[in-house]
Amino acid sequence: MQGITEVLDSLVVDLEYLGRESYMVLFVQLQPGIPLDEPLAQRIRQALRTGLSARHVPNEIIQVSAIPKTITGKKLELPVKKLLLGHALEKVVSRDALADPESIDVRGFR
Repeated sequence: MQGITEVLDSLVVDLEYLGRESYMVLFVQLQPGIPLDEPLAQRIRQALRTGLSARHVPNEIIQVSAIPKTITGKKLELPVKKLLLGHALEKVVSRDALADPESIDVRGFR
C-alpha cells in the first residue's frame, strides 16, 4: 500500500457472491508494534480513495499478523474468500502448501 509505511502487506477480498451486495474486507499486516487504530484506518481509506477510487475503499479493515501465502509467495485471495463464505478450511487449502501454515488461523480469516 503506497504511502502508508505502517502497512507491510495486505489482501483485499470482495465477498460479492450470487447476487449479494459487494462487501470488501481489507486485511493488513502492519509493522511490528503498530496497532490498527481509527486514524490509521482513515489514512488507509483516504489513500485508497485518492489513489484508486471510492469504489476501492473497503467496508472493513482487519489487522492480521500475517497475510497467508503459498510456498511460492502467492496470496490466498480465493481460499480466504471461501473461508469467509463459510467453507471448511480442509476443503479450501492444504496447510502443506502454505509458507506459514499458522497464517490462515488468525482472527479474521476463519
